[in-house]
Amino acid sequence: MGLKGSKLPEARVLLLGLDGAGKSTLLYKLKYNERFQTVPTVGFNVEMFDAKQKRRKITLTVWDVGGQQIMRANWKNFYEETAGLLFVVDCSDKGRLDEAKRELEHILRSEDLEELPVVILANKQDVGGALTATELTQKFNLRKMCSDRNWFVQPCSAVSGVGLEDGFRRMVHFVKTTDDANIKETVKYLRSKSMKTIKK
Repeated sequence: MGLKGSKLPEARVLLLGLDGAGKSTLLYKLKYNERFQTVPTVGFNVEMFDAKQKRRKITLTVWDVGGQQIMRANWKNFYEETAGLLFVVDCSDKGRLDEAKRELEHILRSEDLEELPVVILANKQDVGGALTATELTQKFNLRKMCSDRNWFVQPCSAVSGVGLEDGFRRMVHFVKTTDDANIKETVKYLRSKSMKTIKK
């Protein structure tokens, strides 16, 4: 019997963070190894990556959701069937670190995301004076905040690409996969829900 038509095991991962943290830039740098001139994401972007988990191939579907204040109310619409969270922090913007910490705490308190693994991408390490991964871990008190789940802080630069593969590899290692996710139906559902919220 052949495997024709069979699908790879899949894991849905959320890519969240404040507006301007560099989410879309790092997503497209990782996907295409090119620097894209991005604009603030209103809504979401979806990209698929092939990866290996314990010697088997899996597909990682990454949902990059806009980080503006108006979009953060929609984040919870994306929680269902999520296998992992990538949270991007602009480590060079020290004036917004407390805001980023509050948003991460809020996300991790959701019942839908209990015990969900999280990889914090400590972005903009190429900018002078940016917080290091160790400093970010202490500032966010991550040992306490993430004590009930697998977690990791990955220093990276969305511009140069340094650290991005390592961060995604760590997420692939953490996630549990599902074989029957229907991406098209999910996209349609989330689009309709997001547009309704934005119009209000």
